[in-house]
Amino acid sequence: MDQPGSHNFQEFISPTSGVLSFDEMFAVVVEYINQSPDQIYNLIIGTDSFLNSETLFVSAVIIHRVGHGGRYFYKKNPRRKMDNLKQRIFFEATMSLELASIIKTRLDDNGFRKLPVEIHLDVGDKGETREIIRELVGMVTGSGYAARTKPDSFGASKVADRHSK
Repeated sequence: MDQPGSHNFQEFISPTSGVLSFDEMFAVVVEYINQSPDQIYNLIIGTDSFLNSETLFVSAVIIHRVGHGGRYFYKKNPRRKMDNLKQRIFFEATMSLELASIIKTRLDDNGFRKLPVEIHLDVGDKGETREIIRELVGMVTGSGYAARTKPDSFGASKVADRHSK
């Protein structure tokens, strides 16, 4: 149950559209891009976690129309309690990478191979996570994605965080 690969990506929540399956979420992303195909887009994926009696992971998928807002979706994934901060941060990154891989494959199959994909990591130069930034950024860039950290990682530190509490 606690392997990153074991959760299913079938249920996303959209503030605009309500509960969506993965396929419905993907269709909204494609439709949003096709509404203004001449704009510049980034696909952003970030995961944050909240510790309680269990650990609640929240992954956000954001399609950002640069300079013109965007749409976002999130999914909640409760797991066993994970007290170790570094372990939790690496798990967040792994969940984001796995989701990015699934979405990127689908994008490539649908003619959106050039759409940039960013992974937003909930780590920064300040606080306990500063010592693992290089490892995490290396993990993300080694997987072929751009990595963003605080204060530029709003996908994890703002969007996912908003729905994790």
